[in-house]
Amino acid sequence: MIDFIKSKIQTSVDLKTSLLSNQAILKAVEQVVNDIVSSYQQDGKVLWCGNGGSAADSQHLAAELSGRFYYDRPPLNSEALHVNTSYITAVANDYSYDVIYSRLVKAMGRKGDVLIGLSTSGNSTNVIKAFDEANALGMITVGMTGETGGKMKDHCKYLINIPSKDTPRIQECHMLLGHTICELVEMKLFPKA
Repeated sequence: MIDFIKSKIQTSVDLKTSLLSNQAILKAVEQVVNDIVSSYQQDGKVLWCGNGGSAADSQHLAAELSGRFYYDRPPLNSEALHVNTSYITAVANDYSYDVIYSRLVKAMGRKGDVLIGLSTSGNSTNVIKAFDEANALGMITVGMTGETGGKMKDHCKYLINIPSKDTPRIQECHMLLGHTICELVEMKLFPKA
């Protein structure tokens, strides 16, 4: 059993190590940080969406911005779109699960805001529809996916496609890069003396 545990840790380490030389991902993360900072400087917001574990990661990362990350500072406008269960169940029942996020983007999103969608497959229809609505509004769209980018790659401005097909390892990298984005946004908006 110890060897199995070690193999899982090693696989995670290897994937994260591969990110160090992945210039496309590093550049995308840098550009996303700059666009988020710019959005906040213009009174914008960051919205997040995903399903299952990606919904949980979205909620976690939204809280890092709206609460705090490393140090006390003013809160930032950031929300995971799935947190209102009455809304989610009503829209899924009355319309379709496919539009649960796009309807909220239409209600909440404004030009210059940022929408970050997480999907390890890149094929989540409700996230893709949210991107389409966000793009129509002039929002900045960021897809965090697995290696192929799935269908999402054609619907987002920035693609952060983790080079793996292993869902748990992809999600671990989404959190690593998500935390890095949150830390850099905090540092740039609220530099410590």
